[in-house]
Amino acid sequence: MKINGNDVTLDAEPRTLLVNFIRENAGLTGTHWGCDTSNCGTCVVLIDGKPVKSCTQLAAMAGGHEVTTVEGLATADGLDSVQEGFIQCHGLQCGFCTPGMMLTARALLNKNPDPTEEVIREAISGQICRCTGYATIVRSIQWAASKDRETAVSLEGANA
Repeated sequence: MKINGNDVTLDAEPRTLLVNFIRENAGLTGTHWGCDTSNCGTCVVLIDGKPVKSCTQLAAMAGGHEVTTVEGLATADGLDSVQEGFIQCHGLQCGFCTPGMMLTARALLNKNPDPTEEVIREAISGQICRCTGYATIVRSIQWAASKDRETAVSLEGANA
């Protein structure tokens, strides 16, 4: 599989969950595991751009696919706009749900660059945050969407 753009070939038992493979075998601890029941969503990663609870999938099932963890959001150019939004709008408190929330937000914005508050709330509805009450998370995602749109307009102007 590829994780954050890097080819990864590591041995794992057939029963190894993707969340464990990412954390223990690949050494990327940004993906959290919170509930053992797939209800909390802290373990969300992107597989081929789609949010997946990594505690519900075997690592072997990700073979041949692109897996993105929170560590893969930032690039050499800097933080992803979603990461910036969570900083600017205080979208985190304890930070435990944050990696999964950020990845879900990135997938949403890739699909819908101008989501309404209701669409954002629906997108993150499979994840539990016990600290923020979701208002700052929603504002963080709205901030990122706005920044992405501004960047797209700037790029269009530069290419005109």
